[in-house]
Amino acid sequence: MADTPPDPAPKAGVGGKTESVGRPTLKTISQLTGLAVATVSRALHDAPDIGEATKRRVQETADRVGYRPNRAGVRLRTGKTNVISLVLSTDHDVMNHTARLISSIAGGLRSTPYHMIVTPYFPSEDPMVPVRYVVETQSADALILNQIEPRDPRIAWLLERGFPFATHGRSVWGDRHAWFDFDNTRFGEIACEELARRGRRNVLIVAPPMGQNYAQNMVDGATRQCAASGITCRVAEGVTSDDTSAHIQSRMAEELTRDPGIDGVISASTTACMAVVAAVEDSGRKVGADVDLFSKEAVPFLRRFRREILAVHEDVATAGAFLAKAAMERVADPNKPPMQGLETPTFSSES
Repeated sequence: MADTPPDPAPKAGVGGKTESVGRPTLKTISQLTGLAVATVSRALHDAPDIGEATKRRVQETADRVGYRPNRAGVRLRTGKTNVISLVLSTDHDVMNHTARLISSIAGGLRSTPYHMIVTPYFPSEDPMVPVRYVVETQSADALILNQIEPRDPRIAWLLERGFPFATHGRSVWGDRHAWFDFDNTRFGEIACEELARRGRRNVLIVAPPMGQNYAQNMVDGATRQCAASGITCRVAEGVTSDDTSAHIQSRMAEELTRDPGIDGVISASTTACMAVVAAVEDSGRKVGADVDLFSKEAVPFLRRFRREILAVHEDVATAGAFLAKAAMERVADPNKPPMQGLETPTFSSES
């Protein structure tokens, strides 16, 4: 006959009291801090009448014992899930941009009542599917979206229903919703300014999918500045910076064969830039001598890969923290003007 498992061992609490080992509760934190349960609860919810020292003490204790609020109880009590959903396509640059965005949003929600879930969708799937699912099942209090289109149907649908959200990128309704964006128009201008300064005359752009707002901004800025600088500029056909490295390398090899005069390339991502490097070097050309490459990146990497690459940093960490705060604010006070932020890039040849 099997032995009967022993009862959970008691754990000493404040004032000699004991509690059973198990899932930590508000009472657990109350016993360990000597504060009332109600005070603990208000401190964890950042109540304005609780002092910062007390909030810090309570949060540190909660972190130490691994306290997590009972989501079902919170939802019954408040109607909220304390969840922010980041909706992402599975066909995205995980090595660099997306991984950094996930990490920074999670960091922005740290030490708040909220936690993040990632709601994926496949490239062949309607992007509205995960948005409708989250809203209609009430599985999150707010959404964070990226890969924004100028007239993004997800944004229109969410605005119509008054559901809280924030976007990584702007839409034509940018005055009505929370967003954080990188100034891709300025990025395109800077790229062409620098390539023209280095004597490049025939520039090719490996752009993001042109249905997305940031792709249109980037191409507008680049083509306008190239025209002002008196140099040729065009978008590569049959390829985007979101394609696989193998496809980008293959298409760039074809472009370099068809137009040997290409002497400058603007890229929208680290992955695309590395594929372009491979195509350039396979063609017998040298990066920085025969062809200059100008790209943006979320993690400092490209100049370690090839020192001759010209790169602009996109601060995705700041973007993620901003979006986390903006999403929470939309939940807390939907009548408040939405948070909006724009990062303006700069370039230094020494960076």
